[in-house]
Amino acid sequence: MLTGFENLVEERIRRAQKRGLFKNLAGAGKPLPPDVIGATVSEDLRLSYRILKNADCLPPEVEVKKEIRRTEDLLRGMEDTHTRYRTLKKLNYLILKLNTIRDGSAALDMPQYYTEKMAERLEKETFE
Repeated sequence: MLTGFENLVEERIRRAQKRGLFKNLAGAGKPLPPDVIGATVSEDLRLSYRILKNADCLPPEVEVKKEIRRTEDLLRGMEDTHTRYRTLKKLNYLILKLNTIRDGSAALDMPQYYTEKMAERLEKETFE
């Protein structure tokens, strides 16, 4: 049995169908886009992630990745050495946090920010 609101919605949908408003819609007859959540999230987390997605909430990993990007952007414009150092520590903490909460291969983990810089520095010192 439908509630009053559901009856109203159903009636409006029927009227729109009679007027032909559902004909020639963009994407009509094409397959639905692939379920991104199903492909990238482990099976035990899919339901909770789908609920978060439907509620317009982001998974914790995505929130941390966004914060990492913001911190990297902030770091690029910094001049003060002390502030850069503190921001770099924050960035490394965020990357460590992301690597800790991710459920996946360690090969796909985001490396610490300074790793590449350190490797370049050691390489220069070795060959000089």
